[in-house]
Amino acid sequence: MIEAAWGMHLGEDGAKPFKFLRSEGKQFRTHRCLVPASEFQVKNGDRRFRVTLEDGNFFYLAGVWQPPIDGRPTSFAVITIEANPDVFFYQERQGAVLLRRQNMAWLDLSVPQDELLVALPPRSFAIEEIPPRQPELRQAELAF
Repeated sequence: MIEAAWGMHLGEDGAKPFKFLRSEGKQFRTHRCLVPASEFQVKNGDRRFRVTLEDGNFFYLAGVWQPPIDGRPTSFAVITIEANPDVFFYQERQGAVLLRRQNMAWLDLSVPQDELLVALPPRSFAIEEIPPRQPELRQAELAF
């Protein structure tokens, strides 16, 4: 396991890095990576939601990495797919979730990517709303 910056620079200098890459029409034959996760978050308007596997297990997000370039560190982006029915209610796309038993298949290309980069079946996720952040009290407000 290595540390890498989230967001790949695919364009010119000053361009915003890509944190997500659409899977459609692309073949990821090299530089595959796994992003370990216990949850991911989605937004719908001003509301945020936490998405976990229904059984509570951790999982991986399929990704691709880029070696250091022009003084930038090793970086990665998460591959996205059309959201599964649970997540689609909140947003149309999500990171490609790989279950723990699929991690080596993604890395060693032993299973075609079209069989791995697919949405999990309905009711695979537990989704809960994240309460809005409360503004932090300033030091003057803490004094009594």
